[in-house]
Amino acid sequence: MSLRPVERIIESQPTIEGAGVRLRRAFGFGETREFDPFLLFDDFRNDRPADYLAGFPWHPHRGIETITYVLKGTVDHGDSLGNRGSLGAGDVQWMTAGSGILHQEMPKGDPQGLMHGFQLWANLPQRLKMTDPRYQDVLAKDIPEVTDDDGTVVRVVCGDFWGKQGPVEGVAADPRYLDVWVPPGKRKTLPVEGARHAFAYVFDGSGTFRDASQPRAVLTETVGTEAAAAYERTGNRSLVLFGGGDEITVQAGEQGIRFLLVSGRPLEEPVAWYGPIVMNTPDELRQAYAELQAGTFIKSR
Repeated sequence: MSLRPVERIIESQPTIEGAGVRLRRAFGFGETREFDPFLLFDDFRNDRPADYLAGFPWHPHRGIETITYVLKGTVDHGDSLGNRGSLGAGDVQWMTAGSGILHQEMPKGDPQGLMHGFQLWANLPQRLKMTDPRYQDVLAKDIPEVTDDDGTVVRVVCGDFWGKQGPVEGVAADPRYLDVWVPPGKRKTLPVEGARHAFAYVFDGSGTFRDASQPRAVLTETVGTEAAAAYERTGNRSLVLFGGGDEITVQAGEQGIRFLLVSGRPLEEPVAWYGPIVMNTPDELRQAYAELQAGTFIKSR
């Protein structure tokens, strides 16, 4: 087995999306080759209803899949196909936009006004860009959870892990999407298939991602020809991008560490991207927006 090195640590950045939702973005709307097949990752976490209640009103998608994972509060959703529903704490929605869909997502806080969730965009390969749209709504109770002997807990949203199969199936990127908790002071090695790109997003506690018997800092940046290194412990709202290998090692800090571990097979296809529509060529992108203006964006079934 070979340990994946830490390539980069990225602190998610504040941004505003939708009708004024304040969130944190770890990557997206730039060069995403190193995350292929994933395009964007947002952490929408807030305790001020004024910062999220405006939500994400009606908007289009084509050529991608969106994965929404709710931890606190609820997200009401609806679309141009007539689907309606609400995601609660622990629920997941995997939406395949395919040939085109218009939808809205409206977050609501819990009784204390807290709202927390994640949205990940996965690219669709060229052969499936114009596939029929579909939803996979998964309730928290249907997501398998496994606890290891050392107290490590893993929720398996998608893919197979430790003998459990996640309930989300048939996704083009063949991803593995895990919610991992490692108890305080524990060191854990987790397998990640070598052919996949992989990242971890820390959202509770802190720790380090390297092969170390004691908690140590991880390399985050090198500066100049002297390769002077700046080190820091990976904490809340940090994304860890891994290099090649078939396993990762995490050393939990004093409060433990909770993170999403996401991996997928790269598509290695050209990307033409503007806003919520992702195609392979500029001509396809222009056609999509022309159809949106002409009212022919949604394809009849």
